[in-house]
Amino acid sequence: MLALLTDGEQALLRDERAALGRLQVALARVAAAGPDTDALAQSIARLDELFLLVVVGEFNSGKSTFINALVGQRVLEEGATPTTRRVQLLTHGSSIAHTPAGDALDRVTAPAEMLRAIHVVDTPGTNAIFREHEAITTDFVPRADVILFVTSADRPFTETERAFLGGIREWGKKIVVVVNKADILETAADLEAVQTFVRTSAAALLGTEPPVFALSARPALRAKLAGDDLAVAAPPFAAFEAFLAAELDPRERVRLKLLNPIGVGRHVIRRGLAAVDGDLGVLADDVLAIQDIDGQLSVYREDMGREFRHRLASVDNVLHEFERRGVLFFDDTLRLGRIVDLLNTSRIKAEFARDVIQDMPKRIERQVHDVIDWMVASDLRQWQGVMERIRTRREAHAHRLAGAIDPRFDADRARLLDTVGRAAERTVETYDLAKEGEAMAESVRLAVAGTALAEVGAIGLGAAVTAVATTTFADVTGILAAGTLAAIGLFVIPVRRARAKASLRRKLEAMREQLVGALTSQFDAEIEKSIVRVRDAVAPYTRFVAAERDRLEASRAALRQADDELAGLQRRVEALPGSPGSARG
Repeated sequence: MLALLTDGEQALLRDERAALGRLQVALARVAAAGPDTDALAQSIARLDELFLLVVVGEFNSGKSTFINALVGQRVLEEGATPTTRRVQLLTHGSSIAHTPAGDALDRVTAPAEMLRAIHVVDTPGTNAIFREHEAITTDFVPRADVILFVTSADRPFTETERAFLGGIREWGKKIVVVVNKADILETAADLEAVQTFVRTSAAALLGTEPPVFALSARPALRAKLAGDDLAVAAPPFAAFEAFLAAELDPRERVRLKLLNPIGVGRHVIRRGLAAVDGDLGVLADDVLAIQDIDGQLSVYREDMGREFRHRLASVDNVLHEFERRGVLFFDDTLRLGRIVDLLNTSRIKAEFARDVIQDMPKRIERQVHDVIDWMVASDLRQWQGVMERIRTRREAHAHRLAGAIDPRFDADRARLLDTVGRAAERTVETYDLAKEGEAMAESVRLAVAGTALAEVGAIGLGAAVTAVATTTFADVTGILAAGTLAAIGLFVIPVRRARAKASLRRKLEAMREQLVGALTSQFDAEIEKSIVRVRDAVAPYTRFVAAERDRLEASRAALRQADDELAGLQRRVEALPGSPGSARG
């Protein structure tokens, strides 16, 4: 191959090798393209080898006979049953010999002149009972520089042939169609009808009309073996050989050889981009899931804040009721008509506890515990929502076609979703509402005890409220220190009453501010802790999605750049001087 290149072609070859090398680096980041990269590597390696003419077709279409006629010798086994089980690579040699050359590959040598410049490959027939034959043929197709597609005149262009040809179309190969066994057709009209059918069918499938030749390989082989020059020179086999010689002159072979890895590379790029786009499609849904979780957390914070303010109003109502009863008590008790009663401290204290304090400490504690129970239940529901969202993502794409997604990406994603999902499930399954409520209540109690509500140590909320009432009552009963009824006077009681009510309002307001402040602070801390716990649990999944999206977008950009580069090289190769009538598939 290299000896045939001009200086311009040598420069183009160097550019092509460099571009294909960069493509291989880009493809290394796309695991789903792995099988195709082997085909690309083989096509690059074969740039230095002779031209490869690969013959494909259904079993019993006469491929082996056709190749024997082409080289003018009976070098391949012929028969009505599937005879070719391995790829047969025909090369030039001093004698006919068959040598194993690797998995499913035999090297066949023959002293045929055309094999000095061109290697011919016979592939196992498709649509045979041995399904591995078709796989072997399909795997070998990317190595071809030109494909001769052989069909039979008695069953031209079957559905299975259409499917096979459609599968190899994307490799960008030059395809020539041969309708073998034309001698079984009785009239020229029948022959023309078959050729027209094959030509239009192939054009519709390939998007371009390939050369189509109707011929009979067996009579041509017999004529060559018998040395019948007249029969050999007779059309249509001779016409096909003339076409092949003209189409595959040295310059055209160079051009097709250079185009082969470019076509393979662009096919692999398309497959790689499809895999990347598939992964990005999955990630797009994952991004939406993460955004949905973030949105849920934001809504959770807003809803909880709104509901919390509403629930605080219940606590505030109890305090307002306490204040109202206290004011009424002082108005009713601290008056001149009850001076004698005021001298009985125990009695007044009992009335204050009965009429003012009542069950207010318990009601305060009950209201606060209701808030705590609500927060704990809301936290559990939030975890249940996250668990359900992750479960949905785990189930998404579970039944997609194998190979549609990069297996490495899919495995990592599935592992992380499983880990996050199980963590959420464990949280929900082990969520102890009572324990969580007790822990939160203790946090609130300690927060309240740390304020100026009481100068004693860690006391409960009810005890704090009682302390406010007791100190207020102590202020009131200070009027008894005067000692005698006469010393109190008519003007002392109104002053004491006003002072008692003001003191009660002042202390209750301070208590309200400190209690609400402590509850609000604790609420904010608990909400933030809940949100942080969810985000920490989802963080590995979030980081994976972000990193994979960056990697895939970089891979997509690299593949698109590689495709642009190969497209430019393809235009340069196609502009090389060659056979004027050459048509590329």
